[in-house]
Amino acid sequence: MLRKRGSLILCGAFLFITWNAILVLLLRGRPLPGQSSEPGREQRGVAERPTKDVLGDVLRIADTFEAELERQKKILLQIQNHHSQWESPNRDGPKVVAPRQPVIPILVIACNRVTVRRCLDKLLQLRPSAELYPIIVSQDCGHADTAEVIRSYGDKVTHLKQPDLSDIPVQPQHKKFQGYYKISRHYRWALNQVFKTLSHSSVVIVEDDLEVAPDFFEYFRALLPLLKSDPSLWCVSAWNDNGRDGYVDPGKANLLYRTDFFPGLGWMLVKEVWEELEPKWPASFWDDWMRQPEQRRNRACIRPEISRTLTFGRQGVSLGQFYDKYLRYIKLNTEFVPFSKLDLGYLNEETYRKAFEEEVYSAPVVTYEDVKQGKLKGSGPFRLQYSRKDSFKVMAKNLGIMDDLKSGVPRTGYRGVVSFISRGQRIYLAPPPGWTKYDTSWS
Repeated sequence: MLRKRGSLILCGAFLFITWNAILVLLLRGRPLPGQSSEPGREQRGVAERPTKDVLGDVLRIADTFEAELERQKKILLQIQNHHSQWESPNRDGPKVVAPRQPVIPILVIACNRVTVRRCLDKLLQLRPSAELYPIIVSQDCGHADTAEVIRSYGDKVTHLKQPDLSDIPVQPQHKKFQGYYKISRHYRWALNQVFKTLSHSSVVIVEDDLEVAPDFFEYFRALLPLLKSDPSLWCVSAWNDNGRDGYVDPGKANLLYRTDFFPGLGWMLVKEVWEELEPKWPASFWDDWMRQPEQRRNRACIRPEISRTLTFGRQGVSLGQFYDKYLRYIKLNTEFVPFSKLDLGYLNEETYRKAFEEEVYSAPVVTYEDVKQGKLKGSGPFRLQYSRKDSFKVMAKNLGIMDDLKSGVPRTGYRGVVSFISRGQRIYLAPPPGWTKYDTSWS
C-alpha cells in the first residue's frame, strides 16, 4: 500500500513537471503572424498562410491555458490527497512523510484518590502527542476533592463522571465486597464510553494510582499492530507481577514475553475483544473473571521484563493486599526503548513458543536447595522443575516470587513456566516436559 501511494505521488509530480515543460516549449516555438510554424515546411510542399486573426489566436491560446490549468489543478489535488495520508506534523522542523497513526486513548479509572494528580502529571509530562493519546479520566464515587483535581487540568483531559453511584444489591456474605461490585460496574460503563460513545478502536487502561515509565506510550504504540493482527493475543500489559528489583535483568529493558496470566495494571484492549466480553461482563471481581479459561480461551498477553507501570496506591478496596510484600518493590523502567524500531516478530505465537520451550527445556535441571543457597555456577538459564501445586507454591514462596494461581495459571506463567532472576541468574520454574494444559483445580 505504501509503495502504491508513493508511486501515485511520484507519477503526479512527474506529470505536473512534464506538462509545464511542454507548455514552455510550445510557447517558445509558437510562430508569430507571418512566420512559418515549422522550418523546412515549404520545402516539403506544404505552404502555411500567416493568419490575420490575431485576436482569435489570442483567445484560442487563452482557452488552451484555461483547460490545462484545470487539469493541473486536478492533478495537484490528487497529489495533495495522497500526500495528506502520509504527512504528519513535526514540531521541530518541516513536515515529514509517514503513515497516518492510529489514536490510542488513555483511560484513567478514578474514584476518591486526590493523588490521581501524580498519575496525570506523569502521563502529561511523557505524552508525545495530545492528538494521538487523548487522556480520558472516568470518575466513580462522586468524590468532590478528586473531581476538583481532575477539573484543574482543563482541556488537557476529558473528565467523565459515572452517573450511577448507588449501592449494588449483593448477598449478605458479599456485603464486604461492595467495592469490587462498584469497580466492575464502573469499568463496564467507562469502556462503553470509550468504544461506543467516543468510537475508539483501542484503549490503554490505567488506574489512578499508577505511575508510568518514559517509554510507556512507545511500548503500547509499537505493540498495537501485533495485538490487532495476532488472534492468539488478547491484551498487552505494562506490568510484570514478579518485577521486583533483583528479580529482573536490568540489562534487558527491551525484553518482552507472552504470558497466559492476565496482568492488568496498565493494559491495552481492542474494540473487538471488548465487544466479545461486554455482554457477559461480571458483576464483581472482573480481573479474576478475565483469568478464567472461558474468557481467556487459550489467548496470551504481552508483558515486559521490566514493568512500565508502578503502583503507589497502598490503600484501596483490596486493603493493600500484596502491596507491602511485593508491589511497592516493583522496578519501574527508567530508560527509553524505541520499540517501534525493533523487530518484534519473535513474539508471534509459533515462533515464540518454539524458541521459548527450546530454551527452557534445554536448560540444566537444578535443585531448589542449590538455587536458594546460591550454589549455581554460571549465568544460566537453569530449570527448576515442579510437578504438583504444592511444590510450586513452596518453591515460589521461598524464592520470593508470587505463589498464587488463578484458574491454575501462575502469575507471569507461559505454558506453566515462570521466568525470573535469582542472585543474578535466570531461573525457569517449569513443569515437566510434555506440558499440555493448566489444571483449573490449582487455584
